[in-house]
Amino acid sequence: MDEDPARTVRSVHDIVAEARSGVSKPERVLEALIALKTVREQLAAWEPELIAAAREGGTSWTALAPALGVASRQAAERRFLRLRPSTGGEHTGEARVDAERDRRAGDRAVAEWARRNSAILRQLAGQAGALDGLNARARESADRVSAVLGEDDVTGLLAPLTDLRAQLPREHTGFAERLGEIGVHAEQVRRDAVDDRRSSR
Repeated sequence: MDEDPARTVRSVHDIVAEARSGVSKPERVLEALIALKTVREQLAAWEPELIAAAREGGTSWTALAPALGVASRQAAERRFLRLRPSTGGEHTGEARVDAERDRRAGDRAVAEWARRNSAILRQLAGQAGALDGLNARARESADRVSAVLGEDDVTGLLAPLTDLRAQLPREHTGFAERLGEIGVHAEQVRRDAVDDRRSSR
């Protein structure tokens, strides 16, 4: 059948009309069912793309809900999470929902922890900017840390500090170890938050 979805739907409609009239041939009905499967798969792929585009354009989940045929912003977001392709190997829609909620719980917990420890993070970031003997890649990482240091939200320092640690030369082992401790603490906070969320389900 035609690869154009609109023409395919029209062809299927014609076959449905034949079936209702009792004049359809079995092979035509089978052809229509196969075509419907293809159309469903195409529509299923389009929906999360359109939802993502709407969100990127500033549409709220509340506004999306009636367009998706659901009753609440929570249901709209849940539908999107179930439909979108997996980024972490999850095999079902519910697993994708759980994975996203785990990630958010972890992100929130790490952000709160970072803000409670903002003085330490800012001190490390300031020291990073003053390091000497860095190669070009390490200096680039240190410069990114310095750039983020000027922002209000201290949580933005975590990723560039982690990247800097991987680039530091041997003479800065002590400083790298301090950055490593920060990374370990942040990851433990994330794991604890995810564990707490899962145990409360």
